[in-house]
Amino acid sequence: MNLLSAIRKAVEDEKLPLNVADGLEELYHNYWNAVLKSGVPKADEIILYNMALVFDRVFVDVKDSFEFSPHHKAIREPFDYYKFGQNYIHPLVDFRQPILTGFFMSGALEDSILILMGYSHVSPWGAGKQNLYYGSSYVGNISVFAEMEEKLKQGDNVVLMSNHQSEADPAIIALLLESKHPYIAENIIYVAGDRVITDPLCKPFSMGRNLLCVYSKKHMNDDPELAEMKKRANTRSLKEMALLLRGGSKIIWIAPSGGRDRPDPVTKEWYPAPFDASSADNMRRLVEHAGVPGHIYPLAILCHDIMPPPPQVEKNIGEKRVISFHGTGISVAPKIDFHEVAGALEDPEAKMVYTKALYDSVNQQYNVLNSAIHGKQGLEASTPSISLSQPWQQ
Repeated sequence: MNLLSAIRKAVEDEKLPLNVADGLEELYHNYWNAVLKSGVPKADEIILYNMALVFDRVFVDVKDSFEFSPHHKAIREPFDYYKFGQNYIHPLVDFRQPILTGFFMSGALEDSILILMGYSHVSPWGAGKQNLYYGSSYVGNISVFAEMEEKLKQGDNVVLMSNHQSEADPAIIALLLESKHPYIAENIIYVAGDRVITDPLCKPFSMGRNLLCVYSKKHMNDDPELAEMKKRANTRSLKEMALLLRGGSKIIWIAPSGGRDRPDPVTKEWYPAPFDASSADNMRRLVEHAGVPGHIYPLAILCHDIMPPPPQVEKNIGEKRVISFHGTGISVAPKIDFHEVAGALEDPEAKMVYTKALYDSVNQQYNVLNSAIHGKQGLEASTPSISLSQPWQQ
C-alpha cells in the first residue's frame, strides 16, 4: 500500500480526521515537487522516507495528542524529533557552492559536469563566457556566532532578536549553523506561538525544538472568551523564561514583531515586519534582571521561499503549505547594548530608540542576504560590516 492510500485508509477507519488527511496529501505533493526540483540524488527515496515519517508522527499524535509545557525541551529519544525536522527540511535548502564557469571547456561539457555536481538546472551559455552558478545559502558574520558560543560557555545568556519568516525558521537556523556551531544549533530556545504547538502537521516538528510557548498578540483576541486564559498562560511562560535566564548559559530566540513577515501587498517585496517596542523592551528587562550577564544580538533570517506563510494572518489552524527548494540565509550583527544606545533617554523614548536600533540592524542584514540570494550576488554581496560565508563548504 502506498502512502496516499494509507492516508485514505486511515480516514475510512476513522483513525485520521479528514482535514488532517487533506493537509497531509497536499504536503506530500508539494514536498515531492520541491525535492525533485532540487536535483538531490535519490530524491524519490528521500521523499518517501521523510513523508512516511511525517505521516507516522502525525498519526501517533492524533491517536495520543502531545501536550506542550510552557518550557518544552526537544525530544531526542526514543524518537529523535530534532533530527527528524532537520532531515525533512535539508533537501529543500540549496547548499551548493558558487562556481565560476566558462573558462576552458565547451558549454555542453561544462553543463554536463555541473549536472553531475548537483546543478540540475543550467543555462545553455556558450564557451568563453564567464558566469557564476551560485549556491544560494549564506551565513552572515559567522565569527559573531563563535563569540556567542564563548559567552554561553562562560555562563552568560544570549538573546537573538530576530525577524520571523516561516515555520521552517528553527530548522533553517540549525542547518546553516550545525557544521560549525552544533551547540548553538541544538540548544536555542525558541519563543513560539500557540499555532506551532496545536496544528497537527506542525506539532511533530515543534516537538524537536526547545520552546517557550506563548500566545501571539496577533491571535490574542481571535476568540474573546479565551483571551484571559491566554494572558494567564503567557504570564506562566514569562516566569519560566525568567527562571531559565537566572540559571545562565541560555540562548533564546524571539521575534518582537509577534509573527511572520509578509510581502508588501503592492510591490510583493519581502521585508522584516516592524518590531513591537514593548516586546523587545520586556525581553531586555528580563535579561538585565536575571542576575547573570546577558547579551542581545540582532539576527536576520531569509527563508520565506522554502515555506511562505499565507498572504494574510489567518485565524483558523491548518494553513495551506506551499513548499519550494531555494537558497536561504541568516546573519547576526554584534550585540547592541541598551545603555550605549538609549541609556541617556527616558521611557518611552528609550525603548523606542533601542528597538529601532535592533530593527535597523536586522533590516540591514536582511537586505544583504536578499542581494546575495535573490539578487544573485552571492558572496560578493558582503559589506564591511556583514561578511557572508558558506561554513558547510569549509
